Amino acid sequence: MLKGFRDFLMRGNVIDLAVAVVMGTAFTQVVTAVTKSIIQPLINLLSAPGSREGWGFHLNSAKPDTFIDLSQILTALINFAAIAAVLYFVLVLPMKTAQRRRGVEKESKTENELLTEIRDALTSGRA
Repeated sequence: MLKGFRDFLMRGNVIDLAVAVVMGTAFTQVVTAVTKSIIQPLINLLSAPGSREGWGFHLNSAKPDTFIDLSQILTALINFAAIAAVLYFVLVLPMKTAQRRRGVEKESKTENELLTEIRDALTSGRA
């Protein structure tokens, strides 16, 4: 049982996934800091003069807790797009390029090609 667990952990995919999660988490903190420190104040410039809450609106002006902060939503979307772009260009794209150079890239076959191979294998097995 422990041997199987050890073999599972030592597979390259699990280690690659663990590294990607750690790097993604660390990078998320950096991007969050940048968006809250730089982008959020720029978005808040769009708000009404004298407003301290940012870009958004109150559902009920008598209740301050009903403020919908659109700047936070926009900041989160920018944050997500920045993280996704950097992870793609820093992790995914270089890995694909390295695999292509080593010839590791899998052949992508169409459904018809796969079905033809299965048919041929079954036919040759009967003969």
